[in-house]
Amino acid sequence: MSDIALTLRQLGFENKIFWRNPAAVGFTFAFPLMFLVLFNALFGESQFFVPAIAAFSVISACYTNIAISTAFARDQGVLKRKRGTPMPPSVYMLARVLHATAIGLLLVVIVAVAGTLFYDVDLPTDTMPAFLVALLVGAAAFSALGLAITAFVPNADAAPPIVNFSILPLLFISDIFLPSERAPEWLTRIADVFPVKHFAQAMASAFNPGRGSGWEPGHLAIVILWGVVGVFIAVRFFTWEPRR
Repeated sequence: MSDIALTLRQLGFENKIFWRNPAAVGFTFAFPLMFLVLFNALFGESQFFVPAIAAFSVISACYTNIAISTAFARDQGVLKRKRGTPMPPSVYMLARVLHATAIGLLLVVIVAVAGTLFYDVDLPTDTMPAFLVALLVGAAAFSALGLAITAFVPNADAAPPIVNFSILPLLFISDIFLPSERAPEWLTRIADVFPVKHFAQAMASAFNPGRGSGWEPGHLAIVILWGVVGVFIAVRFFTWEPRR
C-alpha cells in the first residue's frame, strides 16, 4: 500500500478509537461550549469570544490532547509496538495529526454555529479563506508543539500537569479567555513571544467583520515559526519507548 493509503487507513483507526471512548468525547466537545456560555454570561462580548473559543478548541484538540494521549500511548507500549510494524512511523504520526485537526475543525464548526444561533454572531464570508488558512496553520503548528512537549514528559502520570501548566497561563493572557488589553503590559509582552496570542489574533481578524480581508501574515508567520521549532524538537528528542 502507498503511504497515502496507509495514512487514510490509520486515520480511520484513530477515529474509531476516539469515538469508542465516550468520556473523552464528552469532555472534548463539552469544554469549548461550556467556556463559550460562561464567558458570554460574564462579559457578553460574543463577537470576541466565538473566535477566541474556536482558537481554544484547535489548541485543545491539536496540542493538549495529542500531547497527553501520546504520553499515555508511549507508557502503555503502544508507540513501541507501532514502531515495530512495517507501517512507517511518519504515517502513524501524520494520521494522529490529521485526526486531531479534523476534531479541531469539527469543534470550530460547533462553536461557530452556537455563536450564530444563540448569540447573533456574524459568521465570516468574505474573510473565510483567511479564517480557514489561520485555522489550518494553527492546527499544524500546535500539533507539532504537542508532539514536541512529550520530550519533556517523563511518564504518563506527569503528562496532564506538565501539558496543562505549559498552556493554561497563556490562554489567560493571549486573547483567549480574556482580552489582552485587560492584562498588564508586562504580561502582554510575555504573551507576544508565544504562538497562542498570534493564533488567536489571526483567527479573530478573519472572523470579525470590519477588519479588511482578514489576513494576518505577521501573526501567522510567528505561529509557523513555532511550528517549525516544534517539528525540530519532536524529530530530535521524541521517543517511542517508555522511559524508566
